[in-house]
Amino acid sequence: MCPGSCGTRRDHRTGRDVELSARARIRAGDPVAFGELFDEHVSAVYRYAVRVTGDWAAAEDIVSLTFLEAWRVRERIQLEGESLRPWLFGIATNILRNASRSARRHEAALRRVPRRDLVPDFSAEVVGRLADAEELAAARAALGRLRKAEREVFALCVWAGLNYTEAAAALGVPLGTVRSRLSRARTRLRELTDAEREPSPGGGQLKGDGRANAVRSKERHA
Repeated sequence: MCPGSCGTRRDHRTGRDVELSARARIRAGDPVAFGELFDEHVSAVYRYAVRVTGDWAAAEDIVSLTFLEAWRVRERIQLEGESLRPWLFGIATNILRNASRSARRHEAALRRVPRRDLVPDFSAEVVGRLADAEELAAARAALGRLRKAEREVFALCVWAGLNYTEAAAALGVPLGTVRSRLSRARTRLRELTDAEREPSPGGGQLKGDGRANAVRSKERHA
């Protein structure tokens, strides 16, 4: 018979104990544990994918592929560690890289395809803070002028909300690299914003004022 203290220990498990247990269950292929992981992070992954791709339908595909790949490589999960969020976002980032490479030759044609009206049921919740499609496109256009490494760090830290440590884990780079890339990204975006706000030669209007505001809005509120 277990002493009374056993129950006390069980009742006072730390969050870390629970997380380690979840990791072990997912590694072992427990569908319930994986379902809990999905429920906890699917909205964040979807929001990240929408902002990076600028396309609702493409974001749905990225989410599906992310969790399919997560299930496929679940045995690679380390038993030691905290939240699995950086691991998931690392997978999502790799999938986005591949999708971006594959989509380049089709980009012109895709721009002519009408945006889907139907979005997932949870889209209003997870994309509620996104500006309209024009502003999102403007922000993505500005980010497209950054180096890929800086763009990925900005998207993870600003749009996905990962902290420096989580972003470093997701990308597999040192913490200092994340800090320096994000700093360069912010500096470059400020330079682009200032350039867009310079008066145009033909008049007193600010050049690209809407786009500049969109980028600033994204960085401030994302």
